[in-house]
Order: sequence, then structure tokens, then C-alpha cells
Amino acid sequence: MINLMDKEIIQNIIQGNEESFKKLYDMHIHKALRTATAITKNKELAKDATQEAFIRVYLNISSFDTEKPFEPWFYRILINECMRILKRDSRLKLSHDPLSENQLVVKDNPDFSHIYEALDSLKDIYRIPIILKYLNGFSEKEIAQALDLNINTVKSRLFQGRQKLKKALESKN
Repeated sequence: MINLMDKEIIQNIIQGNEESFKKLYDMHIHKALRTATAITKNKELAKDATQEAFIRVYLNISSFDTEKPFEPWFYRILINECMRILKRDSRLKLSHDPLSENQLVVKDNPDFSHIYEALDSLKDIYRIPIILKYLNGFSEKEIAQALDLNINTVKSRLFQGRQKLKKALESKN
């Protein structure tokens, strides 16, 4: 169930309160940018995807079921935008801007760079659920909602993703 603060903010947005949308935006922008950067592997594409996701939320908020949690709905939109932009830009063959360790973890901490390199090497079907689970703290149920997957599929992808991540990290040592 959606928390009461999100529900009130969303109801205010539906009624046309732009200040409530700004509040919702401020509450979610940093986590959304981190997630989009991890998915797109490019800060500029992540900014574009995040902006587009918030525009879609604003335009479609009246279709949101306020009895359900907001974040899985929002992240489904964000992930779809990331994938759309990646598909579009792969045709344009833009240069790849790999993640630097300070984009997702404490600044100037090189101890984690090998983890992000290994995470980067995973296919999206494993990488995105891992990002949602371990960087955003989503439950398996929330990941299933965000990705429109069966919960057992999410559990399987998380398990396989962890195994692949472990192998990638072991090969770096």
C-alpha cells in the first residue's frame, strides 16, 4: 500500500497542484538519476531518461492507482524511458560514457570501481533487478511490479545475476 504522504502528494498533483509535483520530484530525483545512470551507463542519457520519466508521470498521474505503492510504478516508467533512449541512441552510435565509481557510491572511493565494472558487464535482465534491489532497496515484489514480471522470475534473475556478478568479480582477482 502507498504511504500516506505519497498518497496525499499524488492526490494534490491530480487536482493540479504544481507545488506538490515539485515536492514529489525533489523526493525522487536523486535516486532516479542514480538508477538511470546505472542502467544507461551514461550521465547525459540518464538525465534525459529521468526528465522524460517525470514528464510521463506528470501527464499520466491521473491513471495511477493511489492504493498501490508509487515507486514501482515510477521505476517502471523510468526503466522504460532508459531502454527507449538506449535503443534510440544505439542507432546513433553515441560514445559510451562508462560509470565512474563516484556516481553511485561515496565520492572518491576507488575500492568499489571493480564492483561497478562487474555490474556493467551483466546483461540488462540481470543488471536492472540487481540495481533495483541493492542500490534502491526495492523488495522482490516491488521489482516484479516495476519490471512487470512474475516474482519468481525476479528471484531467478537476482540469483543468476548474483552468480554472474560473483564470477565477474572473481575473474578480476
